[in-house]
Amino acid sequence: MSFESDLKRMEEITDLLKNEETGLEESIKLYEEAAALGKKLTKTLTEIQRKVEKVTSENEMELGTEPFEEDEE
Repeated sequence: MSFESDLKRMEEITDLLKNEETGLEESIKLYEEAAALGKKLTKTLTEIQRKVEKVTSENEMELGTEPFEEDEE
């Protein structure tokens, strides 16, 4: 799934959890799905932030980027 579709699903889950007609069992499943999506979305945003931070000025008129090298854990 793309970032946008994951975010849309997170919004759907939020709406379902706010709905009083959503039962306890379903709410637990939705909460678990939201937690996993939250981790995935956070990881994606962190990677994007690192890439943006790598943008460097090659000269005053042009911008360039450097490839992102992921830290080894």
